[in-house]
Amino acid sequence: MASVILAFGALWCAVAVAAGAFGAHALAERLDARSLELWETAARYLMFGGLGSVLVGIAAVQWPRAGFLYAGLSLLMGAVVFSGTVGAIALGAPRWLGAVTPIGGVLMIAGFLLLAWTALRL
Repeated sequence: MASVILAFGALWCAVAVAAGAFGAHALAERLDARSLELWETAARYLMFGGLGSVLVGIAAVQWPRAGFLYAGLSLLMGAVVFSGTVGAIALGAPRWLGAVTPIGGVLMIAGFLLLAWTALRL
């Protein structure tokens, strides 16, 4: 499972770079300033979640602990929910979707806290 978290974390990082480039080149002329800012936020937080997941995956291989696996899953899911909803709103999805966004943020925060807690218990 640790290798899956690491692999998906790396995939999230790749998608984040691609999304950033897509926003800078393909969307820059099509979106207003606020929507472009939302797109950039979505790409940035996907990168944070991806890098965190890569770190968790490496830690879980080195020190197999359930806490690392829960942290990785939380980071992966949180990054997708947060970045997915923010990115969708940037592209014109209904604003009510923003009510789902904090769930992703909470999942990411929980993932980083689980990472810290598990690391302190080594």
